[in-house]
Formats: sequence, C-alpha cells, structure tokens
Amino acid sequence: MDSTFWGIVPRKASLPLGQITLPVQFGTAKHFCVDYINFLVANFNTAYHAIVGRPALAKFMAMLHYTYLVLKMPTEKGVLSLHVNLDIAYSYEKESFALVEATDISICMQDYLATSQ
Repeated sequence: MDSTFWGIVPRKASLPLGQITLPVQFGTAKHFCVDYINFLVANFNTAYHAIVGRPALAKFMAMLHYTYLVLKMPTEKGVLSLHVNLDIAYSYEKESFALVEATDISICMQDYLATSQ
C-alpha cells in the first residue's frame, strides 16, 4: 500500500512500512471467533498498538457501539459481545491526549522556527 495514513496523529502523515497477517481471536475459550487479519505497519507514537479498521470489522461482520464501548459479532454459538475494560480505555485515552499535546507542541515549535528563519 502506498497511501499515507492521516488522522491517527494530528497533522501528521505516515507511509506504511509494510503489512503483516496475524490470527486474531475475539472472546473467551468457551465462546470465541478467530480469523486472519491484515495489519498495516506504521511508525506512529500512539497509546494504541493496533487499530482494527472497517475491513476487519466487515470480515467478522462486527458492529461497534461507541457509546457503550461494546463490539458484537455473530458466531456459531450466537452473538459474541465484547465489553471494554473502562479503566484501561481511560488510561489509554489519557496517554493519547498527552501524546497529542506533545506532538502539537513539537509541530508548533517547528512552525515557529521555520517562520523565524
């Protein structure tokens, strides 16, 4: 893929370094869904290690409810509901905001230096 990523880190773009296909399992040992997902590898400084996009959600026929932070997908045993650990989600969100602030300050400093020169 030779398209750039936008919107992961504010005002920064990045080209993918490559891609990797990994088996992904959602659920528990008793009720789960497993399939292979293609991940694009990019050099981003974010709190998240992987972002599951629309192609993966479509592959699993998953529906995401942002308000309740629940992901639901059909399986042979019925609907699989995945709930987010709110403490972990909150800590990642705080870390993301800190990274955005640091990135934003760095970009502003670069702009000021370029303008002053």
